[in-house]
This record gives sequence, structure tokens and C-alpha cells, in this order.
Amino acid sequence: MATALPSPLTLPSRFSLPSSPRTRSISTSAKPFSSPTWVSPSCKCCTARSRWQWQSPSSSPGAAGFSVEEFEYEEEEEVGEGVVPAPPPTSGRIDIVVTKEQILQLDLSPAHEVFRKYVHQIGDNTTDPGEDLQELFDRTVGFVLKYEIDDPLDPRELSELPDIRLWFVRLDAAYPWLPIVVDWRAGELSRYAAMLVPHQMSKKLGLVYNPEALELWAMNKLFIIHEWLKARKVAKPNVKLNNMLRMIGFSISDQLYDLIEKYPHP
Repeated sequence: MATALPSPLTLPSRFSLPSSPRTRSISTSAKPFSSPTWVSPSCKCCTARSRWQWQSPSSSPGAAGFSVEEFEYEEEEEVGEGVVPAPPPTSGRIDIVVTKEQILQLDLSPAHEVFRKYVHQIGDNTTDPGEDLQELFDRTVGFVLKYEIDDPLDPRELSELPDIRLWFVRLDAAYPWLPIVVDWRAGELSRYAAMLVPHQMSKKLGLVYNPEALELWAMNKLFIIHEWLKARKVAKPNVKLNNMLRMIGFSISDQLYDLIEKYPHP
């Protein structure tokens, strides 16, 4: 993967094509998941936000590679030209509606109701499903969070609230293959990733992930989902994964898939 900045965690170039999330942000003005009870501006760029900044190891011995720098967004910051609204949801999409109480209780029952027929038990990601997965691929999945923020002056996005992020961490642990069936084209993948990957919100740039964290998350999902698709004999798993990862700025070469096939899990 071609990169503009040095990094000890950059993937070997032979495994990727010239497309890197480090060179751009995920430009979307969509809120992190739709919410009927949304009470805040379309993009809440609060002051004293943290920015990830590359720090050369030579100039700062012992540094991990990134430093955190404080900066401020001006209230009148204009929306960048590349930040556009996400496309409308896929027709017939399965929306998982989650209430604030369910989030606070870490209750995954709304997701279980949708996915229970596709897995034998929670955490079972290898056995054949009870139902054909094609319905999930065709209809896709989205989330509607009925979560009203207590303080209307709270500048945080939903993806910055610890309770919501913890709910999604548990959801992702139960269904680690979930990103492959969310509604990527309507921005659901970038929103889902925001719940699990450090990021910041900007009117000018959109949703900006920590590049190293996004790389690691994307590769973790590639390995997990590739095995899951193969176990369920889903056609063209590499194509499906490439289409998914392209939505967040990654392009994977066939060489990486060849190695996965050559050295499968026992």
C-alpha cells in the first residue's frame, strides 16, 4: 500500500495496491447512524479536539510513532467540497432498531432477532447457517439508534459516546463478520467502523480515522470474514471483501489471498 507517511505498522506493499486511507479521510456528512431523536447539529466539531500527528522516532526517541496534539475547530468552519451526504439506504434494507435502554444494558437482542436464523449460536462463525445468507447480502443491514443525548449542548457524535461504542464492541464480538453485510453504499460501513476505530469528526474533512487503527481493524476483518465466507461456501469471497474494503480506502492484491489459501487454519 502506497503511503505518504512512514509507519512501522504499514502493510507490506506486495499485499496491497496504491490506495491508502492515510492519504484521505472518509468524506461523508452523514451522522453516525440514523436516530429519530437526534438533538444536535449535523456535525458537532467541538473545541480542543485531539488530532493524530506523525512524530518521527528519530526526533523523539522512544516515541510510539504518533503524538496527540490539541487544536480547535472554528464554529464557522465550512463543509469541505469532498464531504457529501451518504446515498440513501438500499431498498429493502434490514434496519436493526436499538433503544437507549438496550444500549445501556448491553442488550444485543435486536441484533439476535435478525441474525439468529443465520448462526446456530452466538459466536459460532464456522458452522453452516440455518438460512441462506444471500438474503443478508441482497437486503443489507443498517442501524437506527434511538438514543437521545441527555445534554443538548454535548458536542459529541454518537460514535464518540462510550456507552454506544461499548454496545458495538460487544456486537462485533458476537458477530465479527457483520461488516460484510452492512449497507456499505449508504455509509453504514464507515459508521460501523467509527464505533470501533479511533477517529475524529470534521466539517471540512468528514469522518477521519486514526490511520494505523483503521489498517489493523480492516486487516483483522479481512482474515475473519474471508474464513467465514469460505466456510459457508459463498461465491467469490475475495471480490466481496475487496468491494467492502474499498469503501474505507483499501485495495488488496491477490497475493495476500493466495497466502491465506496456501496456509489455511487447521
